[in-house]
Amino acid sequence: MKLYITPLIKLTFFTCLICISSFIQASLAVQAGDKDKLISSEVNYKNKKAGQARIAVASNFIKPMQQLSLAFEKQSGHSLIVSYSASGKLYAQIVNGAPYDVFLSADQTKPEELIKRQKAKASHRFTYAIGKLILWSSDASLIDGSDDILVTGKFRKVALANPKFAPYGLAALSVLENLNLKAQTKVKWVLGESISQTYQFVATGNADIGFISYSQLPESGSFWEIPNNLYAPIKQDVILLNKGENNPAAIAFFAFLKSNEAKNIIQSHHYNVD
Repeated sequence: MKLYITPLIKLTFFTCLICISSFIQASLAVQAGDKDKLISSEVNYKNKKAGQARIAVASNFIKPMQQLSLAFEKQSGHSLIVSYSASGKLYAQIVNGAPYDVFLSADQTKPEELIKRQKAKASHRFTYAIGKLILWSSDASLIDGSDDILVTGKFRKVALANPKFAPYGLAALSVLENLNLKAQTKVKWVLGESISQTYQFVATGNADIGFISYSQLPESGSFWEIPNNLYAPIKQDVILLNKGENNPAAIAFFAFLKSNEAKNIIQSHHYNVD
């Protein structure tokens, strides 16, 4: 009996060792597999978190939007593709199916019309800025801080954004009407497609003076800050479009515009906020 017990014990011992080794290897493999799955999950989570949104922005808001984009992307990890143009043109693009997620208009009318056309919900809209209109010249001695140059007519051309497309152009028209200068100055008008083009007309000398947004004012030249009673408040509304409702990046940017950080940036560019 003794001759058979020892080999049997040895066989059993080695069998156990093999089983234990296999178990350990299997456990390590499972752990490695779980680790790979965990890493994969983290990567997927990060990829899902970092999204992209398409933003349509009225051209009067270029400078603050550039700063807002940098702050938002740094904070959120999302990225923005921004298009600038006159509010009326951006509105037409959206109506015709342009793939924007968020629209920052230079007025309240166009977001309201998009709601009526069921391109967005009324609850997805608020006023992000209130603009200020100025009369500017690249010539430092031409405007003396008043409406004198408009009244005397001592200028060749005056630039304003087309009132049909641009809210700032509509505000400029109101100023001229309230000063009873519309008929007197009309032959000297140079109409830009947007407030940005209006700025370019004056900057390049194609117009002596022009109505622009205060936020566009450069360090050089002369200007008149137009009193608020000469034009209706330029309330600028942002709207989250239907296309952006399921886009985390669009939703995050829409919310960011309500933050104190965003409001401080907007105010630093000569806008008021609610």
